[in-house]
Amino acid sequence: MDTRRYRMVVTSGLDYVSTGAQVDGRLRRWLKEPPKSYDVAAFAEGRNEIARGVTLDHDSATGTSGAYGRWRLREALPGGTWQTTVLICQTGDGPTRVQLDVEHLPDDPEVLPVPAKTPRLAGSLLHVLNARDGLADVTAQPQVVEAEDVDAVVDELCDETRRLPVVVASTPYGVDFDDWLEDTVDPLVRPLAGLAILYLLSPEAETRFNRALEYHRVYGGGVRTFLPGVDPAWPADGQRHRVMSRRMITEQPSRARRILAQLPQRLAARTPLPAELDSVPVMRTRARNDSAAPELERLRVENEALLEILEEAGREQRVRADEIRDLKYELRKAEDNETLLIAEYDEQYQELHTTRAQVLALQKHLVSIGAGAAAYTPVTTPDDGPESFEELLGRIADLPRLHFTGSRKVTLELDAQAYGSSWVRMTWDALLALRDFAEAAAERRTTRDFKQWCADAPDGVCTISPRKIVRDESRSVKSNSAWRRERTFPVPEYVDPARKVFMGAHVRVGGGNTIAPRLHYHDGTRADHGIYVGYIGPHLTNTLT
Repeated sequence: MDTRRYRMVVTSGLDYVSTGAQVDGRLRRWLKEPPKSYDVAAFAEGRNEIARGVTLDHDSATGTSGAYGRWRLREALPGGTWQTTVLICQTGDGPTRVQLDVEHLPDDPEVLPVPAKTPRLAGSLLHVLNARDGLADVTAQPQVVEAEDVDAVVDELCDETRRLPVVVASTPYGVDFDDWLEDTVDPLVRPLAGLAILYLLSPEAETRFNRALEYHRVYGGGVRTFLPGVDPAWPADGQRHRVMSRRMITEQPSRARRILAQLPQRLAARTPLPAELDSVPVMRTRARNDSAAPELERLRVENEALLEILEEAGREQRVRADEIRDLKYELRKAEDNETLLIAEYDEQYQELHTTRAQVLALQKHLVSIGAGAAAYTPVTTPDDGPESFEELLGRIADLPRLHFTGSRKVTLELDAQAYGSSWVRMTWDALLALRDFAEAAAERRTTRDFKQWCADAPDGVCTISPRKIVRDESRSVKSNSAWRRERTFPVPEYVDPARKVFMGAHVRVGGGNTIAPRLHYHDGTRADHGIYVGYIGPHLTNTLT
């Protein structure tokens, strides 16, 4: 599914006729104003070419079952055509749906489309349509939530009819609320117009919100993106809804803006269209009145039989579209189920991590005072692990005998994932365990491999479950040249003259099968080279992916 397209799907708060009038007016204004400055009057005069290489087409239909209207702008530029489509549709007594698509159509089919940015037209339409998604208002700017609004916002989060994600921002303590909204939150969420429901909690609302959603809290200037299907009573569900820290937002605003937009863009691309929008026939461009109209009219008559064939093809296409929509629905259900399993696994891992940290601290404490000495006093260890993969990469250099040679870009992209917030913690635990193993091997305290060492490690060291460690890839992976190349990563020349080695050994990060990431490494401890981590990123290609 193409995530490079911008897609907005909302419900208009106006009736069908008023919606059409507002869309037509806003579209014309958008085309007439700079930087486009197109000749919109040409369209009103019956010509669809409103500038050199720019066409605007419109079609509509009304029947007993409903009505639709559609505007399509095509702008031919070097390398491809930018296409903007606005569609409004109403079926029976139902609400009027509005869809806005912007996409790049390359001239060369082998070339990837240019990613579409959020058009100013989206905010302009949202402003006049009283747009909604389920129970929530969809606005171009964040709505300020006061304490008395919290219950309604919680209802919107739990609304089963909601299609869009909800982005909820908080305000740091001691920071002026209006300045934070204007200088930080507004630019952060600007690309999300039409892609998400946007909220900023007032300080009073934040307290009440976090009391109502104790497992889904938002605080300290952080931002949480709530996927559809929030379950406020289930602790594991909180893991599904990703949090962005204040530090990321303030220290790297451009990167934070890009990462925050990735999930709503992906959801917009993969979520099936409402049935009434999906059933609208493909637009067939018909010539508008101009000097060539008589000749074009003759051609249309001569090709009437061809049009009938096209109509039949269109009906067949709609049947296939229904089948594809059903498959998309089943796929999304499967993805949601897998996400819930990952969230539940993450919750269990967090509990296990806390328990193991306490045990490790107690072991070290007993060693320091002598086993069997004085009565036990509770010992705690601060959880100072990294909060993001970016921070994790910055701290690998501090781990002795551990070397990262992989692609930082691939690893950093994990920070944009929608679920598995414990992935960072799990990866860090694996790196700490590799560090302790490498030190033990260098000091000749072990002759075993990493998996064996974790299965029977001495007290006071970091380990992970041996079940998460895979010594080597399967025969089918190693015998496939393309898959083998994927798992071949750089090392220094003194490790291997070819400056690269196949790293079949890896650690499973997370509880998913092909969704959760992998950490691939080379064990060079026997030659006193330490451990080389060649890859931290999404699951690489195999027979299951």
